[in-house]
Amino acid sequence: MTKPTILTGLRANNDLTIGNYFGAMLPMIDMAKQKSADYQINMFIPDLHSFTTPIDHAQLYDQILHNARLFVAAGLPLNNDSIYLYRQSYISAHSELTWILDCFTGFGEMGRMIQFKDKSASIGADRTSVGLFNYPVLMAADILLYNAEYVPVGDDQSQHVEFTRDIGERMNARFGDIFTVPKPVKEQHAFFGKDQGLRIKDLVTPTKKMSKSDDSGKGVIFLGDEPSEAAKKIMSATTDDLAEIHFDREKQPGISNLLEILSLLRGQPLTETIAEFEGQTRYGDFKKVVANEMEAFLAEFQTRLAAINDAELLQKLEASERTLTTTANATLLRAQQAVGLRPKEV
Repeated sequence: MTKPTILTGLRANNDLTIGNYFGAMLPMIDMAKQKSADYQINMFIPDLHSFTTPIDHAQLYDQILHNARLFVAAGLPLNNDSIYLYRQSYISAHSELTWILDCFTGFGEMGRMIQFKDKSASIGADRTSVGLFNYPVLMAADILLYNAEYVPVGDDQSQHVEFTRDIGERMNARFGDIFTVPKPVKEQHAFFGKDQGLRIKDLVTPTKKMSKSDDSGKGVIFLGDEPSEAAKKIMSATTDDLAEIHFDREKQPGISNLLEILSLLRGQPLTETIAEFEGQTRYGDFKKVVANEMEAFLAEFQTRLAAINDAELLQKLEASERTLTTTANATLLRAQQAVGLRPKEV
């Protein structure tokens, strides 16, 4: 393993949305296929992160495997030896290194994390778990264990990458070279380009991001939705009373969101989609085009998903986990030796 490492993951706490698909999963897979000749690609399912906020634990294990199937159905090649696909909890070094890093992390440092403050405010102090508070430390372990230099993240995760750099440099300064520190966020964005962080908006409230946690389900389309039901959601999407189609995220967020969704479904530049519908006045006809494209996309995707060979998928997961356990344990041992848990020479 002499190639530099790119690391990326996607939580597995419920079915994924088309926002996750177009905004995270497809860019991940495209990046993996484009860069695997020069980089080792670590794609993982961060199942330990999946219950830092409340979930249905009866469904977690099945959801983890389901998300792995989604990656494959979206085009992830299982026969590429430079691309690893693994489950976080199957490599125990993640948890062990997290504890070591915890003991060198300040309480105030974690309390200032924006995501923690936002989520804990919505959950309430009594329900906010220590796991949510500790989330950035586990993420730092995810990255440092594999000497990953590049980690594609959106703006909401940038602070966590900066923390990973801080704790890695802090440990290296105190104990010597234990960790490879990831590149600064600015370099990460330059490396991966501007496509990272794409956000499809909610269909009912198009000023906010489409989210898996939408309680009503009306504003979000899941990859597992019945295609006909997804089409109905498109037809019910919030628009405006201007009665003329223009791409304007501020004045016409609903119409603009549908134009972006249609562009992604067709795999064509947004400018082409805008040019086709610019100035048209029949919102219903436009929505019908988007709904039909959505219905066809989901039907085709779900057919590919149903054809996934689970035996081949498990073989890939287990082979990746065996190989990467060796890398992770080597990093963990350096940290254990540095803090005095293991002898310097073993």
